[in-house]
Formats: sequence, C-alpha cells, structure tokens
Amino acid sequence: MASRIEDYALLSDMHTGPLVAKTGSIDWLCFPRFDSASIFAALLGTEEHGRWLLAPESAAAKVRSWRYLDRSFVLCTEWETETGVVRVTDFMPLGDRRASIVRRVEGLSGTVRMSHELVLRFEYAQVLPWVSRTLDGDGEGVLVAIAGPDAVSLRGPHLPVAVDHRHRGGFDVGQGETLDFELVWYPSHRPIPAAIDIDEALHSTTARWQDWAADCDQDGPFAAEVQRSLLVLRALTHEDTGGIVAAPTTSLPEDFGGARNWDYRFCWLRDAALTLEAMLTHGYAQEALTWRNWLLRAVAGDPEDLQIMYGLGGERELPEKELRHLPGYENSVPVRIGNGAVDQYQADVVGEVMVALHRLRETGSTEDHFSWPLQRSLLGFAERHFEDKDQGLWEMRGDPHYFTHSRVMMWAAFDRGVQAVQTSGLPGPVERWAELRDRLKAEVLAQGFNQELNSFTQTYGGTTTDASLLVLPHVGFIDYEDPKMLGTVARMEKELLDADGLLLRYRTDSGLDGLEPGEHPFLACSFWLVEQYAHSGRAAEAKLLMEKLVGFCNELGLLSEEYATGERRMAGNFPQAFSHLALVRAADALQKPPVG
Repeated sequence: MASRIEDYALLSDMHTGPLVAKTGSIDWLCFPRFDSASIFAALLGTEEHGRWLLAPESAAAKVRSWRYLDRSFVLCTEWETETGVVRVTDFMPLGDRRASIVRRVEGLSGTVRMSHELVLRFEYAQVLPWVSRTLDGDGEGVLVAIAGPDAVSLRGPHLPVAVDHRHRGGFDVGQGETLDFELVWYPSHRPIPAAIDIDEALHSTTARWQDWAADCDQDGPFAAEVQRSLLVLRALTHEDTGGIVAAPTTSLPEDFGGARNWDYRFCWLRDAALTLEAMLTHGYAQEALTWRNWLLRAVAGDPEDLQIMYGLGGERELPEKELRHLPGYENSVPVRIGNGAVDQYQADVVGEVMVALHRLRETGSTEDHFSWPLQRSLLGFAERHFEDKDQGLWEMRGDPHYFTHSRVMMWAAFDRGVQAVQTSGLPGPVERWAELRDRLKAEVLAQGFNQELNSFTQTYGGTTTDASLLVLPHVGFIDYEDPKMLGTVARMEKELLDADGLLLRYRTDSGLDGLEPGEHPFLACSFWLVEQYAHSGRAAEAKLLMEKLVGFCNELGLLSEEYATGERRMAGNFPQAFSHLALVRAADALQKPPVG
C-alpha cells in the first residue's frame, strides 16, 4: 500500500520527478521525462507495480530526521534502530543529462542491517523487463533490465538477487562505512553508461540547487516557504525546453475512492504564465524569458490550433487513456494517462498569457520579431471566439457556459493589448481592442454580477459563486476594496468555506462540471483568499489563514493540490505547481502594502 501523500519527497533532475516515501521506498518514477511511462508505480497500486526500497530491515526502525539539504532537492533520511543509526541520501545528479538516481547509505553509529528490494515494472507496470547480471567495460558487476526501447542499470556493492520476479537482498552497514548505489536509465540499444564520481555529483548537484535558490529576493515572514515554492517550480521545469509540469504525478485522487483522478504531467499555458510572473517578482528574469520562449514555441502555428496545454516539448497529442490494470491510489479509479481537457476551449487562457507577457515588458524585456506578432494573433483568436462559451478555468466536463472569470480574462487580454500599443509603442488595432475590452467590461457587470446577491457569479445569470472570482482584482478588472468585490467575498464565505475555513473551488453538487460531486478544498483558492484579505483591510485574518495553509506543507515544505480537512491529510496530485504559485502570491501580498 502506498504511503500518505504528505509522506513523500520529490527528487528532480529537471527532467523528471520521482517520489520517495519516508519508508525508504521510491514508489513513483518516470524515466527519462516527467511524462514518460513509469518504471515504478507502487504509488498507484502495490509494490508489485514497481518500487525501489532501501531501508533498515528492523521493524522497530524509526525515522529520526527527514529533510532536504538546505535549499536543495538532496534528501537525507536518518533511521534509528536497536543496533545503530543509518543515513540514506537520495538525489538525482544535475547538469550531466544523465537520467539517474543515486542512493548513498552511511553508517552513523553501530551496525544496521539494511533491506534492499528492486521491483522493475516498465510501461506503467504492464511490462516485465528481462533482467540479467553482467560486467561493464571496466569489469564492474551491473544489474541490467531491458524492455523494448528502455533499459536501466543498477550499480552498487551489494546487488539484490532475483526472487519471484523481484530482486531482493540485504547487507550490513557499520559506523563510518559509505555504500553507493546508482540506478541509470538509457536507451536499450546503447552501451551501459559508465560509473560516475558520486562524491563530485553530490557536491555539484547540491551547489547548483543552492546557488539558484540564493538569488531569491523574498525576505518577508514566509520567506522560507516562498523559497521552497520557487524551488519546486524550478524542479518541475524541464531543463531543456523550459516547459513546467503542473505536477509530476498522475491520478492522485481529489476525492479518495472517487473518479476525479487526472494526469497533471503536462504544461498548461495558464500555469506557465503564472510561473513567469512569480519568477519576475522574485528576481529570476532569465528564467522568465525561458518560460516566455517555451510559451511562444508551444502556441506557434495557426492560432485556431491553440490548446490550453502541451507536452514538455510543445507536443499537441495528449490523448486520455484509462489504465485498468492499476488499482489506483487507495482504490481511486480510473487511473488515467493523458488528459482529455487538451481538447477544451478555455477562454481565459489568452488573458493569462497576455497578462504575463505584459508584466515581462514592464520589467524591461523587449519584444522580438516573433513574440509580439504571436501575441497579436492570440488576440485575433480571442476576437474570433468572442461569442463562444467555454469550459472555464476548472476544466468542466459538462456543457460550456459563459463563465464570469473567463470573460474577465478575455477583458484582460484586450486590455493588455491596448496598453502594449499605448505605453510600449507596439503596432496594433488599438481602437478595436479598446472597443472589445469595454464591451466585455459592460457585459460582465451586467450579466456576471447579481445585484440582488451583491455578488459576481460563477456563470452569467447564475446565483452561485466560484473561487476563480478572486482573480478579478489580480488583473485590474476591479479593486480589491470595491463594494462589488467585497460583496462577492462575503457570498463566497457563506457558500464555499468549509468547517475549517478553507475555500472550495465551487459547489460540485451543482452538476455543472459533469462529474459526480465530491472533492476537498483546492489550496490555491485559499491562498487567493489570503491575498484578498491582505489587500482589503483584513490583514490579521490574512495572516491567520496563511499560517494555517503553510501548516499543511509537509516536513519538506511541499504542497499537494488539495487538503482533506476532515481527514487531516493531503489530496490530489503532488507536489502541485499551482498551490506553490498561489503561496508565493499570498506571501507577497502579506509583505507588501495594500494597493489601490
């Protein structure tokens, strides 16, 4: 059985992101990319679906320390047993394009018997590889597993032996001893990769993470959480393409035992745009440019082919498929790969992209021959779909509607186009864009605001709210302290706050999303509420809610998509970029004086 979500740590080489349980079991690993097929999938089933366990054999062993080396993704786990203390250091080497995981075992005191189990299951546990022992070019013994185009090799001083389609073993580690193991992926038609200098890899990897984190300019009361959140965003970013995945996992449930299980290992334009803004706010201008260039490459082509998400390299084909052989995390089925939302029309996306690229211009970045013409084409796309209903920010799988948030983000798109012409001197049909912007403003105020309820509504003509309405002041559509916004917040507090003061996205029992009702509070929404409170004279409430939310981070500072307040545990894909993005915004709002 998989561990609780909060009991996992993320490793990263900025190509993929395995999860390591506090028990010492790597239960999720996709090689060589975030969106590759898994080699370990115990996270979505049992150990029979693939894992790599390295931990003390004693049932009485206790974890006495579980932490990252400061400002890095080098994980250190220390166990205390009846016979001694041992440390396992897990990391993925950075900078060498080598798809590998290193596990270093160090005896700190006494002698500890270690259990070692490797269960390799390729293609989401559908393919059992051919495993053999061989010698590499230097005459060193290596365990090699091959299945079709993929191969992995395991090096180490005590290699496990085959037992019933698993590999098991054990060894003693005494005080002062250090034993290193490395699992490396490579294309099966190539030679076994040579061994590396583990000491050098550990030193350089730690230094690279720490050097990057040192540039973070946040020094407020939640500086540590902001720094870790920015590191998470970096860890979820593909080093070569600049694409950022929403999470490194698929099908961790939004409702335990339910069907709201989605694949988040892809790059949403919305998330990429928000990441760009977060990086700019905290001094990472080069990273922001990298994300901009990914955005531009991804959406290049006929604007009518615009998608809301893409693969890490800009791939467009992301068909959704159910893996019926996997029992799912705590029996939450179906397990899905791919994401059917790729085919949805979500009218807000162009707005998020335009807002982020406008922010980049404001920091002094100049448009090149490609970026502004492409933005103009996006505005043309928005104009051609001006009258179209959409599926909304939350990717509703029911009928399309006029979602108020989506219409406001269309307003933001045309507004930033107007500003680009008026303040940056860029060419464009400014009168037409201004006309469309003003039409949207009037339309939203007339149809997206319920006078009787004194509240903006989820959809035109509706009577319920939606947490996405908290974004309206983010983009300048309305002031945080405008009576209409304050009325909306009051309505949300009545409709969407749960018993623990966390905000739901919307009422899933309305049937609007086309799915069975039931989910836990989406953490980003509560962080948005912190921001709203901070900018509308409710600073004390903002700080209290922020302290509660950061308290949901696990010991390593990681957040999932949702939090199950009744069960006091994380839910949804993990770690979730959107949660960490929203944390950064909320912390910034608490640090800075309110804006008008």
